[in-house]
Amino acid sequence: MAEADIAAQTGSDSDAVVAVSFSYRGKQYSLHFDESATIAHLCAAIQDDLSVPVENQKLLVPKVGTLKAPFSETQSLKQLENKKITLMGTPNDEIASLNRASAAATARHAHLAAARRNPPKLMSRRDPARAQEDSTYTFMQLRPLPNLPHPSRSLAFLERLKADPGIKTAMRKHKFSVGLLTEMDPLSYTESNHEGTTRILGLNRNKGEVIELRLRTDAYDGYRDYKTIRNTLCHELAHNVHGPHDRNFWDLCHQIEREVAKADWKSGGRNVAGSDFYEPADVQSEEIAYDHGGWTGGELVLGSGSTPGMTATASSTNALSRREIIAKAAEERMKKMTETRRSPDQSPDGSESSR
Repeated sequence: MAEADIAAQTGSDSDAVVAVSFSYRGKQYSLHFDESATIAHLCAAIQDDLSVPVENQKLLVPKVGTLKAPFSETQSLKQLENKKITLMGTPNDEIASLNRASAAATARHAHLAAARRNPPKLMSRRDPARAQEDSTYTFMQLRPLPNLPHPSRSLAFLERLKADPGIKTAMRKHKFSVGLLTEMDPLSYTESNHEGTTRILGLNRNKGEVIELRLRTDAYDGYRDYKTIRNTLCHELAHNVHGPHDRNFWDLCHQIEREVAKADWKSGGRNVAGSDFYEPADVQSEEIAYDHGGWTGGELVLGSGSTPGMTATASSTNALSRREIIAKAAEERMKKMTETRRSPDQSPDGSESSR
């Protein structure tokens, strides 16, 4: 390896009689001193020429050991002549760089420690006004029927309806607040006669004080289609405003249904409360829901069999849809059933029945 000569003048060139060689970071260096030079003179020359501070220098000398600061100012340099000396030490520029890096690391650790001690307050993205509306325009209580099998499943169904994004949107918009949302016992709201079986699907008492929904099948062995029950709930919510089935009621009912469907829209189909998917179907192929209105807000009824004759005039039904016309027929049938139960001695047409 090439040797680097470093001239260290402690006297005249002619008096330089002591030559000291050492290796530093893979390079060989040679210094020349007069015979009066000491080890301290050698370390001072290294500091001047290689920028290695004296206090950082270490000299590894075979059979002598490790020499380090403070170096002797009286020990002759001649004892290191012709020795294979290895210099160890960090130059000033590297020390400065290390100090800067250390200071930066210390500052970074201090900043992280301060951040852990005082974490930033996360701002909620939820609109406070929206949260207030959600807590006001909702179902205040949910209650399954404890006497029916698996009430926890019914409660989960009611919770799903309450959290339905479409239902929540419609309730906020129309400022609907319902005191209690509960399920009904199917057997308590089922009537059969020669015309068929009529099943009440929903009931609204006192314009939103209580809404009952038929969640279960007649045999209590399962639950009805979620979309049908949700449409029933839309119908009953409309009774919060209008009791009888007039034009105002149906306009509001259809408006709520559209709002619920729009808020529930996801790409690729309609997402019903985040779990069941369906494509829009022809309304005539869906299960038809009916009710007979009244001061309690109306009971939503599922009729079976063919459509009975209508008592309304043609002029009063021209603006009604097929669904509305069938609902009117169901309303008339329910009224006849009620009158028959109240007057057992009379036939539905008002004549005396034989005993």
